Amino acid sequence: MALPVTDKVLAQRPSYVVERLGKGSKVCLLNSKDILRVLKDKKTIVMACNTRIKHVIPGIMRAAAELDAVVAFELAKSEGHIDGGYTGQDPETYFTTVTGYAEERNFTRPFFIHGDHITVKNTSDKEIESARQLIAAELAAGYTSFAIDASFNELPDNIRITTGLAQPIIERGIGLEVEVGEIKSAGQEAMLTTVEEAVAFISGLKANGVRPDMLAINNGSKHGNYLEGEIIFIDLERTGQIYEAVKGDGVVIAQHGITGTPLHLVGRFADYGIRKGNVGTQWQNVAHKGLPADLMEEMRAWARENNKDIKMAAKPFKQKIDNIPSENKKMIEDRAYEEARELIKAFRAVGTASIVIEGLS
Repeated sequence: MALPVTDKVLAQRPSYVVERLGKGSKVCLLNSKDILRVLKDKKTIVMACNTRIKHVIPGIMRAAAELDAVVAFELAKSEGHIDGGYTGQDPETYFTTVTGYAEERNFTRPFFIHGDHITVKNTSDKEIESARQLIAAELAAGYTSFAIDASFNELPDNIRITTGLAQPIIERGIGLEVEVGEIKSAGQEAMLTTVEEAVAFISGLKANGVRPDMLAINNGSKHGNYLEGEIIFIDLERTGQIYEAVKGDGVVIAQHGITGTPLHLVGRFADYGIRKGNVGTQWQNVAHKGLPADLMEEMRAWARENNKDIKMAAKPFKQKIDNIPSENKKMIEDRAYEEARELIKAFRAVGTASIVIEGLS
């Protein structure tokens, strides 16, 4: 039987979150650091959902409530920048959307809201300042977890940039994910992260007073939809070696690019130190299947005319997407619920909400 959220657990919500939600709210939006402190030694994975189209969110929450699972909701810099990114959801919009659904659906299982892939693709002041401004906006909105991704840069620059950007996150004691070894999009090749790189990265951060909770690596996974016929290769042995090398510093592995990965393989991830698994494109695919046919055709035509990926249509068509008929919203919610149930079970996450509640009570 699922344990109810206690007042002691709710009292551990960050103060800025309580200010945003109101003291009477029972929404259990926690710091990812607290959640991972309880789960880091359990062979389970928190499902982190990049919800580019909002209608999937209540389905994911319904599955998490039914299976008593911790989940996370997240947007990357490209998806949810200050200008709304390509989804049309700035940090404030995303926070109010997720917590609004939680209030509306009486979703009281523990979860966190994560600033995914706060990317810094070069060493320019402009690029670094853009990331700094996004972190400030996400903190102001109420996010409770952050991923700084300067993996595009050489290791010393990655350490330096990550250290600088992490300061406001560390000062508040909020959960931090960092990345070494750039994770490419489907169809692109990249070098796998080595154990030596991972150790040097974590050691360099630690020497600067930065102690991350999660490490994202390139272990062969890709972002986005896999190309037809593309072989899915994830080096779990390398992943496990990296985990063993960094776990003494309290670091677990964050797995990116899970869409399209067979569930029987996903089920093995937790054995290799993976404690957070990102699922993004899968929710976009679910939403697209449930949108009205005429709207989807309009979006496809826009993508063709502008030579853009279909995901980029989320922003210019956001108003139409948000206001689709109720039967389409229900169709998307139900499909998201079914997909989330299967993923939560594959992630071995059933019952993790009660484990966290007990561990924090």
